[in-house]
Amino acid sequence: MTVRISSKNIRFFIPLPTAMIGLAIRWMPDRVLDEIRAGAPEPYRNLITKEYVGMVLKECRDILRGNKGLEIIHVEAGDGTYVSVKL
Repeated sequence: MTVRISSKNIRFFIPLPTAMIGLAIRWMPDRVLDEIRAGAPEPYRNLITKEYVGMVLKECRDILRGNKGLEIIHVEAGDGTYVSVKL
């Protein structure tokens, strides 16, 4: 996965291997998950845990690898700012 952010003053590129997504979730602070839970409907709040999200990503890893190069976010502003996220 790659993240690209480009504007007039900065160009930013982050390569993130698919295998490291699980590591990033394990390092994610609990307060982030609390904020996500607050916005979720009541029956799904108990499913938003690090273990469950990690399990879902582990199951989807082959799908993510199979769609390598797929651009999932592409945003361009009028001032030339550009954000892209590719698998």
